Amino acid sequence: MNRIPSTVSAENLTQFETLALNSSMNLADGHARQQLTPAQAKVIAELPELWAEAVLRPVAEIEQETADSFFGMLGQHSHPFAAGRTLPCYSSSLAMEILARSLVTTSDAVALLHPTFDNIPDILRGVGLRLIPVEEEQAHDDDLPAELLQQVGCVFITTPNNPTGRVMTAERLTRLAEQCAEHNVVLALDTSFRGFDPAAQFDHYAILDASGCRWVVIEDTGKLWPTLELKIGWLVRSENVDLPIEKIHSDILLGTSPLIMLMVKRFADDGADGGLADLQRTIAENRALVRAELADVPDISFIDEDARTSVERVHVGSRLALDVWSAVSSQNLYVLPCQKFHWARPEEGDRMLRIALSRNPSTLLAGARVLRAALLDTPGLQG
Repeated sequence: MNRIPSTVSAENLTQFETLALNSSMNLADGHARQQLTPAQAKVIAELPELWAEAVLRPVAEIEQETADSFFGMLGQHSHPFAAGRTLPCYSSSLAMEILARSLVTTSDAVALLHPTFDNIPDILRGVGLRLIPVEEEQAHDDDLPAELLQQVGCVFITTPNNPTGRVMTAERLTRLAEQCAEHNVVLALDTSFRGFDPAAQFDHYAILDASGCRWVVIEDTGKLWPTLELKIGWLVRSENVDLPIEKIHSDILLGTSPLIMLMVKRFADDGADGGLADLQRTIAENRALVRAELADVPDISFIDEDARTSVERVHVGSRLALDVWSAVSSQNLYVLPCQKFHWARPEEGDRMLRIALSRNPSTLLAGARVLRAALLDTPGLQG
């Protein structure tokens, strides 16, 4: 397998994640790779029956039922699928691409949360948009400056954020939406990690509609369930968004698979029946496992103490994250160095690693032990 020397950085986080795909200790990407629960395994066993159902039923009917189940599981009861404002996509990244291509028709700049996963700034920059960082503390604690809102056509927030896990409260979302309405700025939300944190499951759509602002929300199933990349992303918009989203969506795809829709519906029904709470407990137990294994390592810290999403950041102290990455990857363990999350100032992530928690406990324990040994080998890892 190809290696990246400690002195060399991949061009984006996904390239780091790609290196890990064939490893038995892949703790890099945030996709769900844990074992299926018995209820989920039953859904997979019934895929032939779901196939037959998908052949016979109208696609629109399947999509409506799936949206009701998925959005309902997450508390998003005001979602506007029935109004024709919810477009299915193969993935949240494709939804992001459609949004970016829509935004650039009316604006040249976006205010983007910092830090966040780097494919968001990469996609936005890729269509020619200029990015202005909005620090996470400012986004959550203060009104955005009027002079900032006058420069941009969109404010883009990830909630819960990846990698920090921070959730925008209902009160803060209400005020931000009001500000965006006042300045006629689109408010875009990526909520792909919503399912892990009950604090993120208040009805965002009710707040957004009440604000009168122009808004877009990206939803995703791919982080929740280990479905081998069979997933659905949704691109949801306000009635007044005034962007060519439907046209650009139709430029790129006709629709998504009704078979995958039915599978997602069944997983969401199980989630609403206790499966989502079970997943949240599993992630909490996995986080505790990693923290316990690394607890006696000097000069490290767990940055996001209250995070509930399926990733965990570790500050590696005086070490450089790329040096640690190089040491553990030589032993077939893959984690994610955090420079690229800090898309405006990569050096801020120089001493942080992100560990994916949606894994079997045995995989996490094996990986944590390899990481612990590498971190304790401090003479070779000093920055």
